[in-house]
Amino acid sequence: MTAIDRVRRDALRALMPPPVLPLADWIESTIHFPATVSALPGRVRLWAYQRGICEAIDDPEIERVTVIKSARIGYTSLLTGVIASYVANQPSPILAVLPTQDDCRDYSVGDVEGTFDASPALRGLLDAEADESGRSTLLARRFPGGSLKFVAAKSPRNLRRHNARVLLLDEIDGFEIGQEGDPIKLAEMRTLAFRDRKIIAGSTPIFDHGPVSRLYAESDQRVFEVPCPECGDFHEIRWSEIQWPDGRPEEAAWACPGCGCIIPERHKAAMVSRGRWRATAPHVTGHAGFRINALVSPHANAAWGKLAAEFIRAKDNPATLQTFINLTLGEPWRETQDDLDEHELAAKREPFGLPDRLPPEVLIVTAGVDCQDDRLELVFTGHGKGDATFILAHSVIWGAVDAETTWLELDDALRSVWKHPAGGALRVDAAVIDSGDGGHADLVHAFTRPRFGRRIVSGKGVPGFARPFIQRSGAKGAPLFLIGVDAIKAQLFQRLARGSGFRFSADLEPVFFEQLTSERRVVKYYKGQPVRRFERIPGKRAEALDAVVYALAARGLIGADLDRRETEVAQVTAPAKAATVIRSKWLQGG
Repeated sequence: MTAIDRVRRDALRALMPPPVLPLADWIESTIHFPATVSALPGRVRLWAYQRGICEAIDDPEIERVTVIKSARIGYTSLLTGVIASYVANQPSPILAVLPTQDDCRDYSVGDVEGTFDASPALRGLLDAEADESGRSTLLARRFPGGSLKFVAAKSPRNLRRHNARVLLLDEIDGFEIGQEGDPIKLAEMRTLAFRDRKIIAGSTPIFDHGPVSRLYAESDQRVFEVPCPECGDFHEIRWSEIQWPDGRPEEAAWACPGCGCIIPERHKAAMVSRGRWRATAPHVTGHAGFRINALVSPHANAAWGKLAAEFIRAKDNPATLQTFINLTLGEPWRETQDDLDEHELAAKREPFGLPDRLPPEVLIVTAGVDCQDDRLELVFTGHGKGDATFILAHSVIWGAVDAETTWLELDDALRSVWKHPAGGALRVDAAVIDSGDGGHADLVHAFTRPRFGRRIVSGKGVPGFARPFIQRSGAKGAPLFLIGVDAIKAQLFQRLARGSGFRFSADLEPVFFEQLTSERRVVKYYKGQPVRRFERIPGKRAEALDAVVYALAARGLIGADLDRRETEVAQVTAPAKAATVIRSKWLQGG
């Protein structure tokens, strides 16, 4: 340690208040979790890997702490304990940044308030501040000597209003870079006035090159290692080392990479209690990074046998496999970057289609509509109990988008009834019509508003890979649904690239496959930060792709019981087709 380093260390320590218990010991002696916050309510008992993170937060020489994690390792509960410690022992301005306003409210009201109320030593410490209108808000709290603010990363301008000595950033891979820049950098700017600042960032990773992966790469990159009961060597438990006999995932065990011995689950608790953190980039100072996954979690629902069974259920579908890799293994999802081959996909067409060759597996039909000035492009998709998605038909309704006849023809198509092979009938269960491009919003809303009861809705695509597939907008006026187009395309392209679960009608023309493969995933740099997005391949049109995306989004509007639906389609008596009602100037007035 240089003389400058020693001076800096002594100066930081001088700024600290009189010593209290180490953070981990203080949390265990003070914090009580209610049942609404933790699966193990009552007095907190930290696991060995949690204590290691606490030690880094306690260390005045460490300014930044980054945690790349899975679910089921108790990180959010630990974060609440850290907030409580600063409130009680080191009063100062604290800023917690989460992806959305709802996340902020849920965490503030559920976790933080619940924990403070359940812990006698903390009860009553936090007072709610009043907002600009004088109303109390649970997103801004005061306590003697400091404040606690909860701010959504989606509202970066709110960050300018707050300074913080302690900055907590949670689920940062769900943050989106907007016009004002990276919310992580914007939040960090609010800490510059404090020499003894502490920046704690954590997240379940989503994709490669995501924020938490980049921050971890800049840290000392610690891994949690446990001792093998046989050879005594310490190793990080990786998924590739978990083994089980064919057909018996409940017998999953760890194969020690050092001695090759098979270690049963019953040894895990003792191994984890003796585990340790090891820095793999020890030359980095001032930034502690931690990588942890559910394989070392003592939670009963993180037993190796249960995780193996989850993997077996998830492995054949890229969507569920990504969830397993992100949430269980704490690893980013690595996407394939190869362009899709339209001819290869077209060669997979099968002899089914509309109107009279509906696959027996189909129990739900959805539709997506892309609007152009001179036509509407319509795709019907079928869904059933398994993972397969059936592209049943693609058609074009030619006509000016503002012509009443064009929309009457669409209405007729969406009222279609098809005979099911089991003897009953199916009709369109839900449809999403694109209202976001080309100045067609008023026309689309006029069409969907009176048909809302049939789940025919207006949709607007919004960027962001962490977006829900479909979500009701809070905007006033006609019902509008926000469609997470990037998230849907990411899953769609992964499934197509892996040949997983998409089946195509023999009636689909080559132009459909040309448009389905009209975009590619790329990584662009925006204000120095990598941003993942989809980009149109020059010379290709994308109407069919957009219609497929909206049809897939429409599936989220349906909560039908598929067992009951299976019984219904086996009934020979088909439902009567609803009559088409034509009203004068219906397009304008609904």
